Formats: sequence, structure tokens, C-alpha cells
Amino acid sequence: MTRFSITSLLAVLALQTPIALAESDVVDDWCGYLGNRLRSVSTKSCQARNFVAATERTQQGNALVMSDFEATKGNPGQAKRILAIGGIHGDELTSISVVFRWLDWLKQSDAAVYKWRVIPVANPDGLKAKPSTRVNANGIDLNRNFQTPDWDKDAEAYWINRTKRDPRRYPGKSAGSEVETRWLQAQIEEFKPDLIISVHAPYNLLDYDGPVPQPMRFGRLSLNRLGVYPGSMGNYAGVYKQIPVITIELPNATSMPSQRDQLAMWQDMLKWMKHNIKNLAN
Repeated sequence: MTRFSITSLLAVLALQTPIALAESDVVDDWCGYLGNRLRSVSTKSCQARNFVAATERTQQGNALVMSDFEATKGNPGQAKRILAIGGIHGDELTSISVVFRWLDWLKQSDAAVYKWRVIPVANPDGLKAKPSTRVNANGIDLNRNFQTPDWDKDAEAYWINRTKRDPRRYPGKSAGSEVETRWLQAQIEEFKPDLIISVHAPYNLLDYDGPVPQPMRFGRLSLNRLGVYPGSMGNYAGVYKQIPVITIELPNATSMPSQRDQLAMWQDMLKWMKHNIKNLAN
């Protein structure tokens, strides 16, 4: 290798290495916080995953983090895509923990036929608030801030008339005003999921929006459709984008379901995915 080539290579590495190290540090810090905050999340296990921090930062400077898991069974080249999201509401701690638990199960044969994108914490500012809050740092409910066609007409009226100006459900001054919302929408556009699973708490039920037959029961959770709200994920992706959206409402926001109940919910979900979404499993 010539002196010029070596010098050029060193220059490139000098430019790239700090960026890579910075991203690694961000993810390590993110995992460290979750390991301290949530008893069900292991910092070491989290750091061993291939999580990636987006360039975007929240109002409080927190990272938005995701991870992709390739299909390893069936026909990986034609695998359908599953987007799993937790923590849209920062005070629903179990929604984050359950998504992390799923990471341990993605290699199971029925799950490994899919390509997964996992976003465990969609609202890090809400999670890190003391105490944790449903809304983000700007006081906005991210699950009322998606850019749905009815937002301009209905979002504020719904908030005023139906919620009586509940601050926990404030939709914001404009659709897609929040960096977290725009980032989630970008994930949907880029990843092109065939199914979105959004985990919440504490209503103890299943909700569903979108095409294909609706699920009736996952473990102890039974279908109880809550309706469509201006700016909600179900409205944006399920109704507007026509991507099936399963909303899992766990029974408690701070106390995890038993391991047995989690596994039953997971197995029923995979069974439904296999049999009810056209060509989802290869």
C-alpha cells in the first residue's frame, strides 16, 4: 500500500471512528438507563443487541432507538415485516418491558420467519420525566399527534369536547408537530411493515385497526375495539395507510403480567399472524 493510500485510509478512519463511538456511547447510555429504571430489562443484554440510535433527538435531547432482526427461517428473502413499538406513553412501563421480553423470543421458529423492527421506547422524554408521564416533554400525547386526514378538522374539537381538555391527551397545535411522531411515521414509510404491533397499558384488552380479520384473543386479552381517534397510531397506520395495527393493552402499567400470561399472549399473536394475514408467513 502506498504512503498516499495509507494516509487517506487513516484520514477516513479518523473521521468515521468518533461518529461510531458516539453512537455506541448513546446506545450504551440508553441501555444503562433502562437497566436501572426497569427491573425486567438487563443493561448487559440490551447492550449486546444491535440497537441503533437515530440522528434525531427529542426535546430533552434523548435518543430514539430501534433494532432490526432479520428472518432466519422459512424464506428470509421474502419475509414479511413486523414493526413492534412500546412506550409511546412514557408512564406505561410494562409496554417497554414486554417488548424487551419479545427480543428473547424472536429466534423461535414461528417468529423467525418474519423480519422485525423493534422500537421499545417511543417516548423517552415521558419515560425519563419524574414521575414518568403519558405525554412527551412538550406535554403532547404522541398517540394523538399522527398526521391523520381528520386531524385538522377533529383533533382539537375531540380534545375539548370529549376529553374535557384532559392534559394527558393533548394532541398538540398541529399534526406531526413532535419529533417522536415524525420519526415513527418515517419508520413506517422506510420499513414498510406488513403489521404493526403497538403495546400499551392498562386497559387489559386488544384493540385493532385495519384490513384482514381482527384477532379475538391473545392469552387473557380479549378484543374490545376502542374506536378511532384523531391522530392515533391506529387511525394513521390502520385506517389511513391500511396497515394492520394490533394494539395490545396490558392489564397494568407498572406490574408485569406473569411469564405464563406473556407467553400465552405471544403464542396466540404468532398463531393469528400465521393464519389471518394473507401471505404473511412464507
